[in-house]
Amino acid sequence: MAFAITQTCCSDASCVAVCPVNCIHPTPDEPDFGTTDMLYVDPRTCIDCGACADACPVDAIFPVDALTAALTSYTDINAAYYADRPLAADPSPNFHAWGQPTFHRVIPSDLAPLSVAVVGTGPAGMYAVEDLLLHTNASVTLIDRLPVAGGLIRFGVAPDHPSTKRIGEVFSRYHTHPRLRLKLGVEVGRDVTAEQLAGRHDAVIYAVGASGARDLGIPGEDLPGSLAATTVVGWYNGHPDVRADAVDLSAERVVVVGTGNVALDVARLLTTDPAKLTGTSIAPHALAALRSSKVREVVLLGRRGPGDAAYTTPELRALTGQNEVELVVDAHDPRVGSAIDAGGEGGKAGLLREVRRETVDWSAPPPHGRRRIVFRFHSAPRSVVGDRQVRGLRVSGAADDQEITTGQVVRAVGYRGTPLPGLPFDHDSGRIPNTEGRVRPGTYVVGWVKRGSTGGIGANRSCAAETVGALLDDAAAGLLPTTSPHRNRFRRR
Repeated sequence: MAFAITQTCCSDASCVAVCPVNCIHPTPDEPDFGTTDMLYVDPRTCIDCGACADACPVDAIFPVDALTAALTSYTDINAAYYADRPLAADPSPNFHAWGQPTFHRVIPSDLAPLSVAVVGTGPAGMYAVEDLLLHTNASVTLIDRLPVAGGLIRFGVAPDHPSTKRIGEVFSRYHTHPRLRLKLGVEVGRDVTAEQLAGRHDAVIYAVGASGARDLGIPGEDLPGSLAATTVVGWYNGHPDVRADAVDLSAERVVVVGTGNVALDVARLLTTDPAKLTGTSIAPHALAALRSSKVREVVLLGRRGPGDAAYTTPELRALTGQNEVELVVDAHDPRVGSAIDAGGEGGKAGLLREVRRETVDWSAPPPHGRRRIVFRFHSAPRSVVGDRQVRGLRVSGAADDQEITTGQVVRAVGYRGTPLPGLPFDHDSGRIPNTEGRVRPGTYVVGWVKRGSTGGIGANRSCAAETVGALLDDAAAGLLPTTSPHRNRFRRR
């Protein structure tokens, strides 16, 4: 019986590396890697060995006969990925010959151990740490400005996704590695300068993420009651920088501008029965606020159509598969229904086919009954309406121009990096300028501050490999700076 990869797949390719028959794709060296919503097991070649399930850091892989009712559709989802991909011409259907081994880097044998600082304990930083500790003899100083480690895993993943958070346990085992020193509560620019950090190490890798929120650029978005999704996510995850009273749940309707996975997380958390969040990692103050919340409806506002929404198919599938919260599609624009009806089976638009459609009266309060999430597509926000407090959001589309009555607007239109003292910064892209992770010899970046806020947790693995490769290339070529008196001992033996 074959195995199947399910909703919580992080796409870090740990499973690919251990599969003895090459039945998991796309692999990191294939064009589709990093662009598909998840990885897939080919049921025609899987030999049921279970190695992939053992290696999966987020418990996303199961035998198909052990899938729960909510996950049974992933049997067909995995198989469908291979429907138009013929088997290679191998001696038997279950045999894939091993090719010649490839080595992506060659480290000179006489290169002495390096001293490397990694700033940031989220996934990007930890994949870089893993690479350095497992594949080199470098000594690593791991730094984070917060008093606890974890970064995006601890403070960015929704508390009702415990399997995804579990990858943090994999990363934390490196915190006690004999060649690693962990320094928490240390902020670059406050406690130490970038120049000082560079002077104490052969190289510094910055994995500081993208903690800033993109603005809508519309009038009124600074009104009380208009806030960034980063604030809401930090609030329910107990981020030290976010006040316990940062989110007001006194409005019956909340409008979330954006249709990415973060927007979906916010909508789901604000409408979930608080009893189901008891025992999760949700911050106690957030759970208490949700128990007395007056929110009855969350609107997901998208500029484009249902087939172009930014959330991943597995996250939408999980939402449409539940029945505790009512789902509605606003039928204000005929293009919405046409796209859903024409959507392919399993696609983002097609998954909304069974969701009820209605033309919503946005001047009226949400209806009584079950809490609900409303998808409104083909609508662009024009202005946040209000005097001293948000009272509505004006939106426009090809078919209409309306004001949605609401007391809370959440901007979930993407993240951007923030400048770090002592390092260059591109304000247009919100990134630190770099070439394959190299800012300059001795200074490197990885993760969202390197490539922008694209890609999930697993994308950071190949991103970190590229950056560490650039660092080692510079070390082997003798390009690392030598201004520090002690640094000669880290040169060639």
